[in-house]
This record gives sequence, structure tokens and C-alpha cells, in this order.
Amino acid sequence: MGGFEDDEPPSKRARASSVESASLPDCFPFSKSANPLGSTMARPLPSQGKEVMVGSKGVIKKEEFVRIITKTLYSLGYEKSGAVLEEESGITLHNPMVDLFREQVIDGKWDNAMVTLNKMGLLDENIVKSAAFLILEQKFFELLRDDNVMGAMKTLRSEITPLGVNRKRVHELSSCMISCSPQQLFLGFSKLGIDSSTSRLKLLEELEKVLPPTVMVPERRLENLVEQALTVQRDACYFHNSMDGLSLYIDHHCGKDQIPSRTLQVLRAHHDEVWFIQFSNNGKYLASASNDKSAMIWEADEDGELLLKHKLNGHEKSVMMVAWSPDDCQLLTCGVEETIRRWDVESGKCLHVYEKPGVGFVSCAWFPDGKQILSGLTDEHFCIWDLDGKEVDCWKGQRSTKTLDFAVGKDGKLIISMNRENTILLFDRETKQERLIEEDHTITSFSLSEDGDFLLVNLINEVIHLWNIRNGPIRANRYSGHKHTRFVIRSCFGGSEQAFIASGSEDSQVYIWHRATGDLIETLAGHSGTVNCVSWNPANPHMLASASDDHTIRIWGAKKVSLKRKDVGSSSNGIHANGNTHGNGFVHQCNGNSTK
Repeated sequence: MGGFEDDEPPSKRARASSVESASLPDCFPFSKSANPLGSTMARPLPSQGKEVMVGSKGVIKKEEFVRIITKTLYSLGYEKSGAVLEEESGITLHNPMVDLFREQVIDGKWDNAMVTLNKMGLLDENIVKSAAFLILEQKFFELLRDDNVMGAMKTLRSEITPLGVNRKRVHELSSCMISCSPQQLFLGFSKLGIDSSTSRLKLLEELEKVLPPTVMVPERRLENLVEQALTVQRDACYFHNSMDGLSLYIDHHCGKDQIPSRTLQVLRAHHDEVWFIQFSNNGKYLASASNDKSAMIWEADEDGELLLKHKLNGHEKSVMMVAWSPDDCQLLTCGVEETIRRWDVESGKCLHVYEKPGVGFVSCAWFPDGKQILSGLTDEHFCIWDLDGKEVDCWKGQRSTKTLDFAVGKDGKLIISMNRENTILLFDRETKQERLIEEDHTITSFSLSEDGDFLLVNLINEVIHLWNIRNGPIRANRYSGHKHTRFVIRSCFGGSEQAFIASGSEDSQVYIWHRATGDLIETLAGHSGTVNCVSWNPANPHMLASASDDHTIRIWGAKKVSLKRKDVGSSSNGIHANGNTHGNGFVHQCNGNSTK
């Protein structure tokens, strides 16, 4: 309300609100009038002698401390406790003038609230006008709500406009008055940010942002201070990867044992190199793709152990990648220069096969709405399909490499794709704007962060670059130490708030870096072949998976986890009895037959 930006801190709003310099008109009763109650009415009572400080460091003013505690008690609904604290401490939350002002705002006595505002003795005229604007805007809105259009018009013309405050907002109000019916006005102002159901309480919150904190203690001030303290502790925690919330009872600290570095399971159901793995968005499933022409869906049980749910057969060539639908109910699998198949996760049934005569597919991705998929083809075209296989759009790319990673931004507008061997194209479908990430060496793969603002790019020269694509692209960091000179190696974001980077490597190890510093913090040994891909569980920061040329998938966990290591699968048939969720001991084999 009132045109103030929500992301500005209260201190900034109090000192420099969105008020344009203008003199108050003489017709307003609060304009340059004498204050019969004196200029101290809106300030704390003067201290008797030296201010009393509390705390071991002597930096907390007792009066401020007590007032924000009192405010918190009232906010939590502890009215009696708040009143007792005021009485026992002798420190009032608000002086009588402010209490009267708040009561008038809640009761909708706008003219009285304006008079009281002027009697508070505020020294900054801009603050007075900003608060007046908020009050009069609410008055204007409520008059419209009651179908009193003439009263609203009068308020706009003779009270709001002469303030000279927030002219853009005044223009919006004026335009609606001219072009809309009262019913349309009501809906229109709701869109402008005024919620009628809680508007007066919201108005008080906005006034608290404008008025000095010595006059009205900001809402949730104690909570904000505590959150700031916890955030500082969390940000200072180098290995922060905790699944538990931060406690107020002790200072926060995570040890290195929070990083997944211990093998919990070895999944052995594939018969050839495992090229790609990806956890589902909810962390409940893991999908894998292999050179053995199959894909598999693994499901985590209540103890966090992964059990084989479905083996997906039907591809005639190696399966190079998988992609989870936004709701995790469906899975795409892409064969090498072959078809894309869409599977139902619960039943394992193949729902559709996407193909285009004369060309093969090399990659696939979902749009955020889950209603369309994006595919890359061997003839360098990109195609968008609906779920039933109807081609919605198709365009020629500039790709000059058979390796094609791409991703779709969170808004569904940004398409990120390999352009040339050392270039990534950021293409906005709506504006047609193109931006390029240009590297000095061959790009083998990339992955998009959960917030869609960063891109992790793997290079053939044994370096991984982190790019900020929200404000650029701008290169933000680099990670090195792993081996990467020949194959497609994939990396990922992961851990609590994606604070870590993990990557496969050609030396059979998994590497983990601190995202912010670029420091290599862990190297995980266990595989006996190149580690092609890694995936960090988005719902469990202690679970990391890695896929290797040794035909296995390893599940890594934090050292303090008590689960014993378990091998799932066997060399005889690729399936171990404890590697499936079916009571008869057999894994559900899905042959992929489907009506196209």
C-alpha cells in the first residue's frame, strides 16, 4: 500500500520514503500547525540519567529491549503478559497519543487519525505526508467499497492530490475513477495491492514502516532480529548441511561429517555403463540410464534405502538421459539418436513414444507446467511437443556438436542449449533475446540451479565454471581438481540451499567443492571406473548418488548415519531380492510397448 517498496529495510523507509518534495497545502489541518501537546509526544520518555544497558557486552538498550519484547508478546496474542510487562517494567510500548492513533486507524476514524498524526510532533515533514497518504488512500478505498463514489472523488481531489506524494499512484487512482464502475474499482484496487479483508491491519503495518521505530515499534521486530542472528550463524557455518532447523538454545555449527562421504548402498542392477542418474524433485525416486539400453526407477523406502521399482525396457539403443516431470508422476527417457519415451512412474507403463521420421533424438526436458516437452534432434532442430505427441513448435538451432544438454527456465520462457562446442545459448522465447556463454574450451555438459539463476558448466580442460545467468551471464566461480579430458562428465548443485558442487571424474572418484569459496572439501573413492554423473537428493542433503562405467550406482551418506552398506543387485540376473518393492521377489519389467 502507499507505493512503498516491500524489499526496502524499515530504517531506509523511515528516513527516505517515496515522498516527493512538496509543501503541505494550507487547507490541511495538520499543515504547519502548532502542536499544543508538545513535540515530545511521539518520543520515548526521557531517561533519568545514563541509559540502562543489558547484556554481557553492554550494547543493548534496556528500554528498546523491553519494548520489542512487549511488542512480541502482543503479536503472539499474549495480551495479559504484555500488559503485565509494561506495568512491572514501567516501560510502555506506546505513549497514549500513539495508542489513540492506532485505535482510530483500526476503527476507520480517518479524520481523527489525521488530526492525531499531526499532533505527534514528528519533525520530518516527508514522514508526516507519507503516513497521511497511506491513511487517506485507505479512506478513499473504503468509500469506493461502500459505493460512495462522490466521497471518494472528493478525498482524491481535495485531500490526496494536494499532498504531492506518489504521483504515479495518484494517477492510477484517478484513471480508475474515470474509466471503471464501482464494482470494477473494487476489483481493480485489489490488484493494486489492497486486500479489503485485512486492509486496516495491513495499513498499520505499512504505517509502522513509515513512522520512526521510536514512535511505533515495527511488527515482528524481535523475530527479525533472531532470524538475522540465525542467518549469520548459518552463513558462517562452512559445512552447513543440516537437515534439522537451527536451534535458539545453542550456537549453530556443522562438522564435515554432514557432507555425504560414506557409501551406504551399491546398486548393481545395470549390466553396462551407467551414463546418467537424476533424483526426482521430491527426492523419493532415483532414475538411471545405461548403455545396456534400459532405464530404471528406484524408490526410497521409509529408512532411506533405495529399492528397484521398475526396469524400463523398449529402447533399441543406449539410454543417454532421463527427465522427471514437475510432479514426479512421469519420466522421460531418451535413447541415443533414437526415440523419447514417456513413462508412468507408479505403474511403469510406457505412455507414449515420440519420434520423427528420418531423425533421432539426443536430449529431452519438461516445461514447468508439465504439459509440454522439449527435444533436441540429430538434425540440429529443437522441437516442442504436447503430451500426446503433437508437434507444437520446431526451429533450427546452430549446434555443431552431437552432445546436447539443454534446460528450460522456471518461467518456461528461457531455453538454455548447447550452441557450439564452446558456446551455450540463452534464448528467451517471448522476447526472442539471445545471450551467449562463451568458453575457451569444449563444453561437455551443464546443469541449472534450482532457482534458475546459475548454470554449472563442465569443461574438457578439467575445470567447472559457475555462471550467473540472472544478471549476465557473469562467471561467478570455478572448481578444479578432478580429471576430465575425454568423456562426458556431469556435475550438480546440492546440499542444504545448494551450497555445494559435486562432480564425476575420469579417475573413478566423486569430487565435492564448497560452492561459495571454490574449495575442494571431499574426494569420494569407491568406484572402479569413470564416474559419469552425480545427483544430489533435493529433499535429503545427506544423500548423493553417483553413476559409473563400472556398471554401478553408489549412494553416499553422511558419516554419522547408522545405515549399514548394502549391495543391491547381483551378477547373475542384475537383480537382488532386496532390490525391489514387490513381495514376490521379482522386479517389474516394463517392455515399453505403447500406442504412439
